Amino acid sequence: MTEQNYLVVENNLVTNVVVWDGGSDWTPPTDATMLIQATTPAMVWQWNGTAWVLAEEIGQVQIGFTWDGAVLTTNQPQPTNPPKTEPVATGLQTA
Repeated sequence: MTEQNYLVVENNLVTNVVVWDGGSDWTPPTDATMLIQATTPAMVWQWNGTAWVLAEEIGQVQIGFTWDGAVLTTNQPQPTNPPKTEPVATGLQTA
């Protein structure tokens, strides 16, 4: 079996992320739901060019996200400022 990151979901909350091969060397908590991090959808804050919106991404889950049975949702508050952008240099010439 291949080792990968699993999300430990207890009471609809991600409480831990563990590296596990899905085998019997380790037993997850009996009341936990185990989800593969790399393939689990999550609603996270993304800048759409004018505002912060919740958008689905795969594999972007962190401890503290909530589970509704289909998708995880960030526990972070909506950002209030636009993301910082790097200035674009123009008119540069190589020596």
